[in-house]
This record gives sequence, C-alpha cells and structure tokens, in this order.
Amino acid sequence: MLRLTMKIILPFLSILFSLTLMAQTSVTSTATAEVIEALRAAEIAALNFGRFSPETSGGEIRVTPQGVRSSDGTVSLSGGQYNPASFQLVGQSDATISIILPQSSTTLIHQSTGKTMEVYRWEMNNITNVGTAVLTKGTLILSIGATLKVGTVADNPIGKYSGTYVITFSYN
Repeated sequence: MLRLTMKIILPFLSILFSLTLMAQTSVTSTATAEVIEALRAAEIAALNFGRFSPETSGGEIRVTPQGVRSSDGTVSLSGGQYNPASFQLVGQSDATISIILPQSSTTLIHQSTGKTMEVYRWEMNNITNVGTAVLTKGTLILSIGATLKVGTVADNPIGKYSGTYVITFSYN
C-alpha cells in the first residue's frame, strides 16, 4: 500500500514542481536618460524706482513689469531713470521653467545712514509669487516689477538706497 501511494504521490509532486518552475519568467528592458542644457540666468537691468521725494508723509512707488511707474501718498515722482528688473534666461529649447519671486519683502539700505525702505508686492507679467514660462527657441527675457514703501524724509533721508533679492528659476 505504501508503495502504491508513493507511486501516485511522486508523479503528482513532480508535476507540481515543474509547474512552479514554469511560472517564472524574465524580460530584458531598456532604461533611458537625456541630459539637457543647464539653465542660465543673467540680469540685464536692475530694478530701479528712480528719483522721488517723500514730501510730508511718504507712501508707495510701484514699477510694473511693463515699465510703468506710479505713486500714492505724498510721494512726488521726479525725472531720472526708472525701470523693472530684466533677466535673460537661456536653456533647453522649448522647455518649461518655474519662476519663484521673493516670498517676502527686501530691504533697501541708505548707503551712509543705514535707514531703510521696503520692497514688496513682486510681480511678473501679472503673476504674483509663482509663475511658469517657456524658453522659446531656448531663450526668454523676463521683466519683474515691485512696490517700494517710502517713509517721511526723516525716515528716508536724501541719498541712494540699495539691497539684494533672490529670484529662483528652475526647469519643470
């Protein structure tokens, strides 16, 4: 009886193991990668609010990305050069990029007194803080505007003010 059972079980186990081995398969696949041109940015023109007088109580000056300057409060605009910031981006043709404007204000400091003014409300082509653009034929010129908060003459004495800010450009 044991011999008969072994004769039945052994072929069954043999079939079971061969089915398990046949259920396994392999495939060869391909992996790819593409290196693209590094994204580069250069400042063409610095953000410049131009000449003005705060008069009695100050206010704000806005320079739009299109180069339009306006003021409110008692700020009196004067002649002289003013313009939005301008940047040239160069990279992979027709690639989409992200542009992240400053998320907070930037301080401009008087060169001799240390008094300050605040730059905020960053804007680019009617988009605030985050935007995307395409590098048409691998290049793009961007203009960026902002608003300058101006105090009284006591808060912001006569002289030049300057400061720095960071704009981040990256591939999507």
